[in-house]
Amino acid sequence: MWVKRNYEKCSGCRNCEIACSLFHEGKIWPEASRIRVFMFIPGVEIPHLCFQCEQRFCVEACPVQALSIEEKTRAIKVNSSKCTGCSLCIDACPGRVPHLHPNGKHIVICDLCGGEPKCVEVCNEGGWNALELVPREEVSLSELAPKTPQELTKEVAETILGEVAKEVLG
Repeated sequence: MWVKRNYEKCSGCRNCEIACSLFHEGKIWPEASRIRVFMFIPGVEIPHLCFQCEQRFCVEACPVQALSIEEKTRAIKVNSSKCTGCSLCIDACPGRVPHLHPNGKHIVICDLCGGEPKCVEVCNEGGWNALELVPREEVSLSELAPKTPQELTKEVAETILGEVAKEVLG
């Protein structure tokens, strides 16, 4: 399974961050969410979470084997008791997806909530449908290619604003 993103539909409500932090942390703590919404250009909201790359650079980069691939969902699993917070996985990720938990002790990465991603549920309940759970086999290789929030913002701005965005963003 994979979380498909329709960036043009994201309203920036950040309910996905709230649902994620409630599930994982037991409280509203968006900074600890495994999905993060970025807005570098007003009106262009980018929900950013693990792309589940073909080659898991983050897992390979971990010197203490704190990251693994969950068998059922194929999502990244973080063993927070092993993780030292060294951030090598962040540097290894072409999309710069993993981030340090606000407590500073371990990395957080989307684990698909064990197969029932709360971000997708809340997004669809709200009617935005910017996030959708789809079988991984239905995902194109270009969608699996990780990108930074800045790269995605530029692409989405160009899609929404056309030539104006290309002139402004260069």
